[in-house]
Amino acid sequence: MAKTSRRESQREAMTDVDLDWEEHGKFPAVSSKVPLSSADGGNADTFPERGNWTGRFDFLLSLLGYSVGLGNVWRFPYLAYNNGGGAFLIPFCIMLVIAGLPLMFMELSFGQFAALGPVAIYKRFCPLLAGLGSGMIIVSFVVMLYYNVIICWTIFYMTASVTTSNLPWQSCEPEWSTKYCFSYAEADFCEAINGTYYLRNCYNNSMLKELNITKLALEMPKRPPAEEYFTNYVLGLSNGIEETGNIKLSLALALLVAWIIVFLCLCKGVQSSGKVVYFTALFPYIVLVILFVRGVTLPGAMEGIKFYLTPDWNQLWNAQVWGDAAVQIFFALSPSWGGLITLSSYNKYNNNCYKDSMIVAFSNITTSFFAGLVIFSIIGFLAHELHVDVKDVVDQGAGLAFIVYPEVVTRLPLSPVWSILFFVMLLTLGLDSQFALMETVTTAILDKFPKLRKYKIWVVLSVSIVGYLGGLGFTTNSGMFWLQLMDKYAANWSVLLIAITECILIAWMYGSERFLEDIQSMIGQRSRIWVLFWSWMWKAVTPLALLFILFFNWVEYKPASYGHYVYPLWADAIGWTIGLLPILVIILNAIQQIILAPHNLTFIKKIKLLIKPTPEWGPAGNPCFVSHSRRYENVANTVVLVNGMPIDDDGNENEDEGLQL
Repeated sequence: MAKTSRRESQREAMTDVDLDWEEHGKFPAVSSKVPLSSADGGNADTFPERGNWTGRFDFLLSLLGYSVGLGNVWRFPYLAYNNGGGAFLIPFCIMLVIAGLPLMFMELSFGQFAALGPVAIYKRFCPLLAGLGSGMIIVSFVVMLYYNVIICWTIFYMTASVTTSNLPWQSCEPEWSTKYCFSYAEADFCEAINGTYYLRNCYNNSMLKELNITKLALEMPKRPPAEEYFTNYVLGLSNGIEETGNIKLSLALALLVAWIIVFLCLCKGVQSSGKVVYFTALFPYIVLVILFVRGVTLPGAMEGIKFYLTPDWNQLWNAQVWGDAAVQIFFALSPSWGGLITLSSYNKYNNNCYKDSMIVAFSNITTSFFAGLVIFSIIGFLAHELHVDVKDVVDQGAGLAFIVYPEVVTRLPLSPVWSILFFVMLLTLGLDSQFALMETVTTAILDKFPKLRKYKIWVVLSVSIVGYLGGLGFTTNSGMFWLQLMDKYAANWSVLLIAITECILIAWMYGSERFLEDIQSMIGQRSRIWVLFWSWMWKAVTPLALLFILFFNWVEYKPASYGHYVYPLWADAIGWTIGLLPILVIILNAIQQIILAPHNLTFIKKIKLLIKPTPEWGPAGNPCFVSHSRRYENVANTVVLVNGMPIDDDGNENEDEGLQL
């Protein structure tokens, strides 16, 4: 009886000591009697669950949709043409293996292991660099704002294609065209009657001589109706970024529709978006096949494809080619934006994220290559129709999607049908990426404030409203200038620096072998060669490749421009500020963590403490993970309690001392 009473008093004393340890933060106690506290300091079990993908293909298709986006259709073909045609695939594939794929595999494994979004995961993994997650969220948020504007353009064009029997950019309408608008239909008619088409009028030979405009007619600028329709009517573009103008009501309404679509698809989280991606991820491939079949049957298509595929092997010795390949593959797979970590955090623990990485990387290459065949078959046809060289038709970005292709479809039978197909394809390509960007931001909020998970619809609605209001600036007359500025700076150097820091943090500080052990606990045991390959990829090859990309970007840096317009100095300064904001957040957060660290520690000891994972770090859904002693090999004076009592090395209750790891 006395022994029992003594044990009870010992337990009460230990409880008091335990509370005292926790209060002073000196000796963290790990007890099997109570669940571990969450990163927020509360009981994680009281919060609603984060949720999971309802099926394996939900995640795979979402990942595929996130990685395969508008850049595969409107940027890769241009880069391939500009950098050696078919030869460009060699540096593209090499950069995929040494830069893109390792980062994708690392982030997918990282997010799946901990089942946390970017902000929460780095808070547990490395308190000193917890700002890495916040930096990723800032990048995703800024890109999310202007990316949905591109989606709103596609909605605008889809509506215009449906509401009229003839496409509105088929001819030069007085409402939006200038005197330099070159109507190909009117020019063909004028040529048929032996006239000369000049400034939207048809002149016979005698009139040309009388007015002395023969030379002017040959040298005058020719702007296709599709270009003037996009610039003057859709955008209402001003003369520069300094001329803001008014909000275009038509674009503001289209942007509202775009955000409503995003909200409805994401209001229930990955459970709802995981079903939508079955359509949005697969439909673009159906349209690409249809467009390819139609494209190769058009006159001049083979010339375009030949132009695209003819390799120029000498270009492989050009650093510009390797730099473009590295930048394209890095931004195509979108590592270090937070999206990969977010999407994988909703996976089941034993999902084979390694296989998923391989599938998506291979799909990205094949999609980019096939999209190039489709686009250049169409560009070859347009060059044939306009009697110009293919190189004079090639464009990239918005110019390809909203000027070149709309011009092509006006020359096809049933042009509204082809127009609708193309812009629906662009819509689905854009929505997939937008879903991931939006989910990254909302997941960060819900991981930071777990109590809000039961109000997820309202969180998604709030972010959508903020996103819409933030995007209205891109619907003004100077909106295109702001969009180009954000696109140049928002996800550039900061993302590369974040990626390099990730490699150093995971491969060197945490340990690549240790991280690969974590991965193998999810996907199963792998060979020693496999472990060595990925270990050295993350330790050396990938960081060096990223440094090359960063160095290449700095060397090739040019101030922002759009067409012949060069941005003023203050606009570039704003771009630099937005671009470096994520890095500033990381630095400020690190300073804050050092200040808040225990004051009795020296600066070096604070750094050593803050670069180590916290006790809460571990695999998803396994709070007992802390029983593995290697997790606490760097945590001194940890006392393990069983039913409130310390235990000895043999696992027996010990009334006198605890087991210190």
